[in-house]
Amino acid sequence: MAEKIEIGSKAPEFSLPDQKGKRVNLADYLGKTNLVVYFYPKDESYGCTKEACSFRDNYEVFREAGAEVIGISSDDVASHQAFAANHKLPFILLSDKDRSVAGRYGVGKSLGILPGRVTFVIDKQGIIRMIFSSQLSFEKHIEEAIAMLKKI
Repeated sequence: MAEKIEIGSKAPEFSLPDQKGKRVNLADYLGKTNLVVYFYPKDESYGCTKEACSFRDNYEVFREAGAEVIGISSDDVASHQAFAANHKLPFILLSDKDRSVAGRYGVGKSLGILPGRVTFVIDKQGIIRMIFSSQLSFEKHIEEAIAMLKKI
């Protein structure tokens, strides 16, 4: 069951394996950097590849704005490793196999079947500053996140 998360809420903690199998925790970033955490449906699908490549192509913009990018889906570590290598993704991909972290972030299913596509901007204090949800406006996730980072 997806929980209700709002702008101004404290970001729920997570601890998930990345594409190399290393555990990554929200707490690793608190006090150090802003985060752009985006949930997406599936590695190598058309929309998710477009979105990931947009994040890749704007990665330096995010870094210059003082943020790290983290992508999360229910794909396994091996799938993430291949996806990151295939598209030269410079950022972290986390495996949320049981979608429990997606649930804590309120990311449910879109159209009742597809895992949601939602982007969060989390500030250094762990507060959610932006939530953008759109299954089809892939690049808009990047535009909205950059716009918010310029404000905080």
